[in-house]
Amino acid sequence: MTDAVFTLHRGRTPLLLSLPHVGTHIPDALRPRYVDRALQVEDTDWHLERLYAFALDLGVSVLVPQISRYVVDLNRPPENAPMYPGANNTELCPSRFFTGEPLYRPGQGPDDAEVARRVQQWWCPYHDALQGELQRLRAEHGHAVLFDGHSIKSELPWLFEGQLWDLNLGTVDGRSCAPSLREALSQVLAGQHRYTHVVDGRFKGGHITRRYGRPDEGIHAVQLEMCWRCYMHEAPPFDWDEPRASAAQPLLRQLVQAMLAFRP
Repeated sequence: MTDAVFTLHRGRTPLLLSLPHVGTHIPDALRPRYVDRALQVEDTDWHLERLYAFALDLGVSVLVPQISRYVVDLNRPPENAPMYPGANNTELCPSRFFTGEPLYRPGQGPDDAEVARRVQQWWCPYHDALQGELQRLRAEHGHAVLFDGHSIKSELPWLFEGQLWDLNLGTVDGRSCAPSLREALSQVLAGQHRYTHVVDGRFKGGHITRRYGRPDEGIHAVQLEMCWRCYMHEAPPFDWDEPRASAAQPLLRQLVQAMLAFRP
């Protein structure tokens, strides 16, 4: 299923992989309003569709957007409440890079009316598709699991101190999924020694994990924030690193298989 906003590959298992920040498209009409640097969309979750390509062979549903997070962030609440109070956050329609500098030329950022239009044009269709697929999977299998996949540069002082853990599993402090699923995924991470990891640390889960993770209603959601250094180069042009990616994929496959094996 494809439209101008997203591509949805419908799978045969209870698992849906959402990749809300892989989009790189900025509409032509908006491009002159951004600073030149923004047109390189550096804060994209680069290459995740390629990194998780194995999921399609495992029968996982995969939802992939086209639009850049610089236009509208699909993992932020529509009322634009901060995800992490007390820390620097980017907004529903971000105004800053992850390094803190302005994305827009002076006076060119969207007003409230334009933000509302962007939500209707891009945010709502993605979430309608996400919710619809979760409902289909739950109806077919008796439960659904949502895996929200993300990646980020390992050092971003404006957002967090020091160097981020390689793998950051978020379950909203255990509220977005069954305890047994959280434990199974934690054991997969603990069973390897190549990557540092943390569960419900700095990144506990964004809006998608928090909104759709309803274990008492048969929908279990987890987020994985992975550092770029695990599979790609962190400096422009942000190239794929085949040796690193090949080393990371078996562990990601283990995580996905643990989600597939989960039964409430």
